[in-house]
Amino acid sequence: MSKKELTLFENTQAQLDAAANLLGLEPNIHAILREPMRELHVSIPVRMDNGIAKIFKGFRVHHNNARGPCKGGIRFHPDETIDTIRSLAAWMTWKCAVADIPFGGGKGGVICNPKEMSPGEIERLSRGYIDAIWEFIGPDKDIPAPDVYTNPQIMAWMMDEYTKLGGYSCPGVITGKPVALGGSLGRGDATARGGLFTIIETAKHLNIDLSLATVTVHGYGNAGSHIAILLNSILGCKIVAVGDSKGGIYNKRGLDPHKVLQHKGETGSVTNFLQAENIGNDELLELDVDILCPSALENTITQANASKIKAKIVAELANGPTTPEADEVLFHNRVFVIPDFLCNAGGVIVSYFEWVQNTYNYYWDKDEVHQRLSKKMTKAFQDVLSESLKRNVNMRQSAHVVAVSRVAEAMRLRGWV
Repeated sequence: MSKKELTLFENTQAQLDAAANLLGLEPNIHAILREPMRELHVSIPVRMDNGIAKIFKGFRVHHNNARGPCKGGIRFHPDETIDTIRSLAAWMTWKCAVADIPFGGGKGGVICNPKEMSPGEIERLSRGYIDAIWEFIGPDKDIPAPDVYTNPQIMAWMMDEYTKLGGYSCPGVITGKPVALGGSLGRGDATARGGLFTIIETAKHLNIDLSLATVTVHGYGNAGSHIAILLNSILGCKIVAVGDSKGGIYNKRGLDPHKVLQHKGETGSVTNFLQAENIGNDELLELDVDILCPSALENTITQANASKIKAKIVAELANGPTTPEADEVLFHNRVFVIPDFLCNAGGVIVSYFEWVQNTYNYYWDKDEVHQRLSKKMTKAFQDVLSESLKRNVNMRQSAHVVAVSRVAEAMRLRGWV
């Protein structure tokens, strides 16, 4: 009989189980952390442009709020499931804890295809979602943010709808807003910039000269293009290959990440860039470089290709790009993996900064945001590295141990167990 394939949330629970075993976690705390605290399932009626009402299904999940209000994005996707939302809410609990910001984990989503909807329909859906969940969220309860196929404009509509329902101005209910409505400077490249700081710390640990380092970026979207630009412009790294869903490009002498981004904007893909040769994404992942940045989809590095990864550092800007089986192979081959919920925590950290600024109604300049982000990311990395070296476990296991122990401590102090 074939082994039953685990769901995404069952995999998330298995990761927790492993961390609980390393920590010797009390059974009662472990049992509480294995399940979300609460879930809300809603039906959202939206009048479409043709005059017919369509009912959309939506969710909001609170995984754990022992360390503070829940925090997490809202996804608009045709294949959205409650299983995915549960997993992402749990990951947000660990991400906020490892970054040591005073939030718990939450996540939301609506089953829809925004690519097939008009701007007016998307606005009505966005406001309808808030109409359905507004009593479930709040600046001291649960603070949503953008995620897959949502953006600052959608956050602006949602914040406005919450303000209308509550009867008072409340910019802090949602982060990732436009700067004109209380959004934070530095939010646009925060995920990549946070990853940059972890790469700097890793290079110090491994004694790698980043000014001579070569880089491959798999996934040239928001995070991928920003990390390429930052590594090149700030540290002098040579970007030798980048890829997207249609394929990759390679130039051993180096690529200009700005020109590649312009080319992608004009053509829809990085492929067929004049100053490079086209290569397949499989070949791109296996190039002999110092740094590989998986910045696209989950399960990019698997048991099938992990042994072929030649990079010294894998910096996971995507969520879940490496399977558990591949993790073991990379660790055995001494590839240093900066795990996703540490490497890409810059986004939620600057969202936390936005919430703080909204609360005080006092706003920081971009340099202050960058300095504070650097301090937070560097401390988080060093905490995880220290635990990894102490326990002789990989960085992902160590990050889970750090995060789970912090949440467990908050639960004990509150008297939940």
